[in-house]
Amino acid sequence: MTDPASLTEAEAANRLMRLAREVAKHNRLYHDQDAPEISDADYDALIRENNALEAAFPHLIRADSPNAQVGAAATSALKKVPHAVRMMSLDNGFADEDIAEFAARVRRFLALAEDAPVAMTAEPKIDGLSCSLRYEQGKLVLAATRGDGTTGEDVTANVRTIADIPERLTGEAIPDLFEVRGEVYMAKADFVALNQRLLDEAEDADKARQFANPRNAAAGSLRQKDASVTASRPLRFLAHGWGAHSALPADTQLGVMQAIASWGLPVSDMLVCVDSIDAILAHYRAIERARADLPFDIDGVVYKVDRLDWQQRLGFVAKAPRWAIAHKFPAERAQTTLEAIDIQVGRTGKLTPVGRLTPVTVGGVVVSNVTLHNADEIERLGVRPGDRIVVQRAGDVIPQVVDNLTRDEVREPFPFPTHCPVCGSEAVREEEEVDYRCTGGLICAAQRFERLRHFVSRAALDIEGLGEKTIEEFLDLGWIKEPADIFRLRTHAGELLGREGWKEKSVDNLLAAIEAKRAPDAAKLLFGLGIRHVGAVTARSLMKKVVTLQGLRHAIDQMNEMYRTSDGARVKAPADYFDDADMLGSIDGIGSTVIESLRDFFHEPHNVEAWDDLLSEVSPPDYVVETTASAVTGKIVVFTGKLETMSRDEAKAQAERLGAKAAGSVSAKTDLVVAGPGAGSKLKQATALGIEVISEEAWADIVRAAG
Repeated sequence: MTDPASLTEAEAANRLMRLAREVAKHNRLYHDQDAPEISDADYDALIRENNALEAAFPHLIRADSPNAQVGAAATSALKKVPHAVRMMSLDNGFADEDIAEFAARVRRFLALAEDAPVAMTAEPKIDGLSCSLRYEQGKLVLAATRGDGTTGEDVTANVRTIADIPERLTGEAIPDLFEVRGEVYMAKADFVALNQRLLDEAEDADKARQFANPRNAAAGSLRQKDASVTASRPLRFLAHGWGAHSALPADTQLGVMQAIASWGLPVSDMLVCVDSIDAILAHYRAIERARADLPFDIDGVVYKVDRLDWQQRLGFVAKAPRWAIAHKFPAERAQTTLEAIDIQVGRTGKLTPVGRLTPVTVGGVVVSNVTLHNADEIERLGVRPGDRIVVQRAGDVIPQVVDNLTRDEVREPFPFPTHCPVCGSEAVREEEEVDYRCTGGLICAAQRFERLRHFVSRAALDIEGLGEKTIEEFLDLGWIKEPADIFRLRTHAGELLGREGWKEKSVDNLLAAIEAKRAPDAAKLLFGLGIRHVGAVTARSLMKKVVTLQGLRHAIDQMNEMYRTSDGARVKAPADYFDDADMLGSIDGIGSTVIESLRDFFHEPHNVEAWDDLLSEVSPPDYVVETTASAVTGKIVVFTGKLETMSRDEAKAQAERLGAKAAGSVSAKTDLVVAGPGAGSKLKQATALGIEVISEEAWADIVRAAG
């Protein structure tokens, strides 16, 4: 976790911005898409880092702070419904000391004596999907998911299929209006049976849709547009609280929960009320011991102040009540054997080691694979095939290796590959990076789809009609493998015409769009090749210097000849290379990272073959930037903040056309700053230096005035 004391104010502001975006992304994945990418523990670590930074820099707290967000905005096709009372989340505690401090905070807030008893309820924190059930005159009229806490999704029709949820409440003292809140979940045994049924019903076992864990199964089953699908899934419900109400049947948390149970809704049979920290922690230990044998997944214990008048006085912080806390469990662990280490190649060329395990049950889930992240992590753990290891499911989501029990056994270390296992191209790791990447981007089968999608994208060659589905179709047919193959698709025109969805006009339009790119802009073509670190702006800067693609190839070939050892190995270009006005390194914005990436690209024979093949099909004209005299000709311009009418690349291209230089940072040499919403440190620096600052609209006026 970042130490706040080590950061400047600007660095803290930047980190808070990144944390807000990262947490928002993971909230969407978890709450809306039911597809978490990180563990609960890693998510909680992000929240703790954010909280520490906000405590150290309270004046930098953002409007989109994770502490102001609950869940994620509902985005499915289900109808959106507002909650009458906001559905809050809970703060988390991880150690016994956190719970003792929680009790102490309650006492301080209520001005109680340090030793005053504070009765609290304690119950298992079930791992399901939050749901609110609205009863009017005892009849169920609305069921909604939590969503972002303010607005959820209407799942009334689906909830009516869950046997645990009564259509009408029964019993005494039922209020005219009462919202019951709880978790929709799937029992462990039901989850296993459902996955087996989905496998049995699938025509192709390899393509059978199966759920990763019970929570995903419950969420995916509840949020169906077709209630009959939900009805076919074994969903259950457990109440843990309430929302809007016309009256309350008791004046304590425990009393209201007992009333809810008497009305016909299930409540945890492990719900108790205790009045000391020792008793609370004893119940926590009891639930932890029983965890593996419970019929459903839980990830902690929830404590709530029992007296409702105290709850009302304590109130809420931004997204959670002051009167409740979740005491999270540590991740469950198990021992197993690492049978093999496979190397997977991602769409961007990243080599990721994956451990193949002797299957072991951890937290109720069978684990047979585990990511080893990168070469450094393998070295840190000292793992080799055959090692006995300890695995945990951090936050009960993502399996990870936490210990190697046989690292002291004398065996050769695992040799991380120096070449791509898919295409055989060299795999390199740049300075200050942990990942190895395949350099055979143009020919590597693992990267083909992503590379081709990028090649035809709007910012690159912009070939209309070649969308993702079409690229996938042509890849499956074997018609395209490399960029040059796109320009040979005319040879498949007859076969394409006979395929579903392709008519004579659509085929003619596609081929015409391809032919129109036979003389593409050289900088866009270079950017489209997907060479690492060569973005759109960098490609334009390079092409202004070398004019032709052949000139770029010649310059890099010369470098590879100049800077190599006697045995042919490449060495980095020396510092004086970047001072020579005739060399590529003299271009503003082109440093050693870009240069070495280009050298990696042209060092790989497969890439050279694909490059030559492509240039046999297309003929980019010499690259000449035509500039227009304008009010900013000869000036240095910096764009900051969010641009609302254009991309950052488009803005920089506009500056180039107007004879200005678009820089990435503000300095005393900067002439003009164009600031959009959210502009931060660059705007402050410009103001401090007395540099002229204009809006995006004013910039558009300059562009229009130049014609």
